[in-house]
Amino acid sequence: IIKNMKTVLITGGSRGIGLATALRFSKEGWNVYITSRKKENLQAVLNDHPELKGFVAKADDLAAASTTCQAIVDEAGSLDVLINNAGTNPSAGSILEVDLSAIQKTWDVNLMGPLIWSREAVKVGIKDSILNVCSVGGIKPSHFMGAYNVSKAGLIYMTKQLAMELAPEIRVNGIAPAVVKTKLSEMLWADEETSSNLHALKRLGEPEDISNLIYFLSSDEASWITGEVVTIDGGFLL
Repeated sequence: IIKNMKTVLITGGSRGIGLATALRFSKEGWNVYITSRKKENLQAVLNDHPELKGFVAKADDLAAASTTCQAIVDEAGSLDVLINNAGTNPSAGSILEVDLSAIQKTWDVNLMGPLIWSREAVKVGIKDSILNVCSVGGIKPSHFMGAYNVSKAGLIYMTKQLAMELAPEIRVNGIAPAVVKTKLSEMLWADEETSSNLHALKRLGEPEDISNLIYFLSSDEASWITGEVVTIDGGFLL
């Protein structure tokens, strides 16, 4: 960790979009911290990528968010960017039938989680921006994804609310991907050809497609953008 370098924290950074984003920021010379809810997953990533640093922390754990943000500022000297990437979907099925505890967990992680981490980041003096990983599911309803989609719709609105409340010091933006080839979304692309054909560009997103946009929106090149949720969906909504 190098003082006076910009520092980013990425929740859920041990795989998929989170890991691709961590590696992109690292490539650009940032101090990069990630979180993972499982110690063994975090350690495996840190073993493979010693340039990263990390903490075991669940997305909906207030105490963990508080101690993690403070520890980063103590060690790196500042926290410049927060990427709220951690998400879950244990609630697949009709929103009228899925067990309520699964719905609550989905909303706790996907909606309350980003709020918790944003609040704690603000408390320790985050300097530049917050980026929320939303979803096209928050824009357009779909079968079997109701609870997840509602959480992402809330996150889209919350992105705009936070942007208004934190301006002009801190920018807040979001992205809304369609189907990206990650472990979390595996059930959506098990039949890759069929899933690809739902996108106008006839291919699924790769984690690197998403990390490129996340990096841009978090960089100085996007310094006049706030309150936006940018769709990155290969033409899915078309």
